[in-house]
Amino acid sequence: MTFVKENKSTLLLVAITVFLYFFFGYTLERTQFLKFLGIYTVLFSTYFYFIKKNYNNVQFLLGISILFRLVFIFSTPNLSQDFYRFIWDGRMVLEGLNPYLSLPEIVVNQLSFPINQALDLYAGMGELNGSHYTNYPPINQLCFLIAAVFANKSIIGSVVVLRLLIIFADVGIFYFGKKILEHLKMPVHTIFWYLLNPFIIIEMTGNLHFEPVMLFFLVWAIYLLFKNKWVWAAVLIACSIAVKLIPFLFLPLFFQWFVKRNASLKKGFLKLIAFYAIVIGITTLLFLPFYSNELIENYSKSVGLWFRTFEFNASFYYIFREIGYLFRGYNEIEIIGKIIPVLTILFVGYITFFRKNATPKQLITALLFGLSFYYFTTTTMHPWYLATLLLLSIFTKYRFPIVWSFVIILSYAAYSNEIYKENLLLIGIEYILVYGFLIWEIFIKKNKYRLTYFLYFVV
Repeated sequence: MTFVKENKSTLLLVAITVFLYFFFGYTLERTQFLKFLGIYTVLFSTYFYFIKKNYNNVQFLLGISILFRLVFIFSTPNLSQDFYRFIWDGRMVLEGLNPYLSLPEIVVNQLSFPINQALDLYAGMGELNGSHYTNYPPINQLCFLIAAVFANKSIIGSVVVLRLLIIFADVGIFYFGKKILEHLKMPVHTIFWYLLNPFIIIEMTGNLHFEPVMLFFLVWAIYLLFKNKWVWAAVLIACSIAVKLIPFLFLPLFFQWFVKRNASLKKGFLKLIAFYAIVIGITTLLFLPFYSNELIENYSKSVGLWFRTFEFNASFYYIFREIGYLFRGYNEIEIIGKIIPVLTILFVGYITFFRKNATPKQLITALLFGLSFYYFTTTTMHPWYLATLLLLSIFTKYRFPIVWSFVIILSYAAYSNEIYKENLLLIGIEYILVYGFLIWEIFIKKNKYRLTYFLYFVV
């Protein structure tokens, strides 16, 4: 009888969760912050419930993970406008045009419309997006091209194709993530801290951010690396970089994996050099179809905006900015934006050479904290960036990215009215909770207590 009641309760919660995802995807606007916060809080609670009650039923958890994603299949992304640029780029490639060499703004102003629905796409992406060169790497462009091939005259059709690619990527993450967990002798259900997380479902499947495609190649590469198939791992890391550039940051952290795990120091160095050569060579080859004299200049300008212009949901940067205002009073990002990459390189260098990274868990933990440092100091921390930290964390003992995946929605208060303005109080609360939990995990938590049990108790 108890089993039947529990089954009924679980199915009822599945139905409620489906309804909430449907409501979120098809009716909610990002200006409705309080509704967003309320729905998200309920979804986060059911997320913990499903994993807690069904941790030994992997098929059920996988099934509802896919079900919740399919709810969004025909919805138009409501938290981000980036998908319009994705569709624009894909249709440009389909027409044989190089998306890295033209600005949508110029194309529209010249009344030259080489692609279908050009005006609708430009209006959707907005003037800010349309005035900058694309910064999406080649395999990401391939995804956009696939959408153009199958839905060249329909925006919602393109959205469906892009969404299916992201769902397939998440299924691939499950497959290889499960294998990594088994290799590490960790519980398989741990993968669902990523797959069932409302943040992942809403930001990736719902709003078409392509981190899952990048992460699919990355976890596949990590699995092959653990199986000593480092050549193919290098190829896949290059593919991951060709979706999103962020895995470039990880390259130094493989140093100890090759050098310290080989009996011969010389042999280890040669493998490491070959590994880097393959990654850089394949990445370069993937860019070659788009190569021109202007490509590097345009691409560098676009990527540089994240360091010199854009500010959103930052942490330490906002503190440094306020201190800088006391002395200079303006344009602090011009100075701080140049320092952040240097600090990140120094930190990654430190954990590369002075922290033990030779075992699988140590390596993944190094990846986790190397990227965390960058995100803690960056000028721009869009919510979807967090997906990489969340996935890496499930292969370690750290769970602060799960906490962050909940409180990061406070950043969306910036869109709660027509005039964009960040609520620094809410951002402060976000980072106080994240850093507080991180400090607890590193310095206070007893090793014998698992975070999952703590969260179960709280929920």
